[in-house]
Amino acid sequence: MQIGPYTLKNTLFVAPMAGVTDRPFRILCRTLGAGMAASEMVASQSLLYGSAKTLRRADHDGEPEPKSVQIVGADPAMLADAARHNVDRGAQIIDINMGCPAKKVCNVMAGSALLRDPALVARLLTAVVSAVDVPVTLKIRTGWDRDHRNGVEIARLAESCGVALLAVHGRTRSCFFEGQAEYETIAAIKAAVRIPVIANGDIDSPQKARAVLDATGADGLMIGRAAQGRPWIFREIDHYLKTGHRLAAPSREEIYAILSAHLRTLYAFYGEHTGVRVARKHIGWYSKGLAGGAAFRHAVNRAETIEEQGRLLEDFFGPSPSGIAA
Repeated sequence: MQIGPYTLKNTLFVAPMAGVTDRPFRILCRTLGAGMAASEMVASQSLLYGSAKTLRRADHDGEPEPKSVQIVGADPAMLADAARHNVDRGAQIIDINMGCPAKKVCNVMAGSALLRDPALVARLLTAVVSAVDVPVTLKIRTGWDRDHRNGVEIARLAESCGVALLAVHGRTRSCFFEGQAEYETIAAIKAAVRIPVIANGDIDSPQKARAVLDATGADGLMIGRAAQGRPWIFREIDHYLKTGHRLAAPSREEIYAILSAHLRTLYAFYGEHTGVRVARKHIGWYSKGLAGGAAFRHAVNRAETIEEQGRLLEDFFGPSPSGIAA
């Protein structure tokens, strides 16, 4: 797949997830088979540009190209400024968030709340596309609620404004993450535009990936929650789509090796105090479904240091394959 001057190795995207898709997670997912990963959502308010959280979210040091930063906002001039600011600091693709259902985002008319105002959507997209010389992509939902599914209208607007690629989560904002994704709306969006359309929602296995591509005609897939604690899902899907055969599930030893490497990058990226706390949720996801996982997670959530987490991991998995704190 081509996005502007960039050729992706495949059409599998990591869904931007606040508090999850930091630089260590993005690099890990791309190492394990994802073709593309955008940053966590970055606010467009200039007053936040220098905050530690914003700087971390837009940190792409050592990340493979293309480097994509997702921005969110409801003011065309501010969103354009945010796009320029991030391009000046190395962003090679700007992704606009019009899919986030969180109340704190929608309450300021950003994220998926924008789907209620197509005219504002057009002004925002035009402002950002005009402001930067890099590809602009867009993430949306199918509409605000079941009575207002306007994904096709928004998709046509996006194409006319110069958006290079569109990702669609197959739910309305009012659905949040409940119920089943509506792939028929994604299929209608794909049929209505010529730009690449990426399908998102409930893709949790190689077989489901194949089924969603067949049902929607989409050009690629975006995986979010299913990659939490299971970043190898990208190589599994990539292999299945190319060969029709499933890869063997990773052994407990390989899971531990991947987790250990992930934790080392988290500790280095955040420092010990924050890194240990960020690591807790990832360790919980990795250990989900493993025997003894509940008691292990309870203990991990009380650990305060890298050494404590390392000892708990060794007790649960066995000797570290490469040293957690290395």
